[in-house]
Amino acid sequence: MEQRRLGRLGSRVSAVGLGCMNIGGSYGAADETETMRLFGRAVDLGINHFDTADIYGMGTSEEMIGKFLKRERPRIALASKGGVRYVRATGERFIDNSPAYLRQAIDNSLMRLGRDHIELYYVHRREENRPIEEAIEAMAQLKREGKIGAIGLSEVSPSTLRRAHEIHPIAAVQSEYSLWTRLPERGMLETCRELGISFVAFSPLGRGMLTGNLPDPSSFSPRDIRNKNPRFAPGNYEKNAAAIAKFKAAADAMDRTPAELAIAWVLAQGDNVITIPGTRYERHLEGLVAGGQLRLTEAQLRDIEAAFPEGFPWGERYAPQQSLGVESYD
Repeated sequence: MEQRRLGRLGSRVSAVGLGCMNIGGSYGAADETETMRLFGRAVDLGINHFDTADIYGMGTSEEMIGKFLKRERPRIALASKGGVRYVRATGERFIDNSPAYLRQAIDNSLMRLGRDHIELYYVHRREENRPIEEAIEAMAQLKREGKIGAIGLSEVSPSTLRRAHEIHPIAAVQSEYSLWTRLPERGMLETCRELGISFVAFSPLGRGMLTGNLPDPSSFSPRDIRNKNPRFAPGNYEKNAAAIAKFKAAADAMDRTPAELAIAWVLAQGDNVITIPGTRYERHLEGLVAGGQLRLTEAQLRDIEAAFPEGFPWGERYAPQQSLGVESYD
């Protein structure tokens, strides 16, 4: 597995990491036995970077990783996130980047993970009315205390990234990026390259749409976050599914799976790009790793991009209730 560095001086991690949001139940319930097999197989295949957050399953994802780390003790570079609060009594979510809450969030994550140090910690979403400088200064103090190794930001704009980087070097920015979501090409990828920051792409398989096995919205569990996603809504879903047929044909012509091409395409966008596809199932890992080992020619990259029609995809990336704290930079 190819290794890429988190930031200029951070840990070297596998170009394909493991996104662990799925383990928290965002696409349906996860089985603990299957999850332990998933983690073990990921390590066997050379994946040494696990990405999670305190909000994933309200700590469930971190707890699962903690159990695995205690049992197997592998050498894993962990990433987690904090800054989104949830009120169980009301179901309300809101963003809190206050120094007091970030400290509390990190301490809780360390407890669940069974660690005294997290290699990379992200401000999960930015609090709109609080200067980003305040949050970064708090994170820098936690780094000086040894609780975190590097600072990251998730779902921010290039302008916010620049402001944050002036306070303390930012190691990584995380956002959705794939053939299904190309927003980071509007300035974020360029900014990361300029500043020596890693770009960590989540959902490189388009929330299942680029795997070659189209998901059926009628089969989604009640907990599946795609139930509210506009791209899976009636009308949009059918158009998006039809558009992906040509991409699948391109993969067949290259004797590759769509998932392999989707992963390889993301990683081809820069040496500083890392991707963290998520899955609940061990059987999917080989395809993800194969995509990380595939090197595409310039002609192949052009053919892959040309497979998608103008206007693709149809529907916003998030529903309004899902976009809390996500910065726009169109």
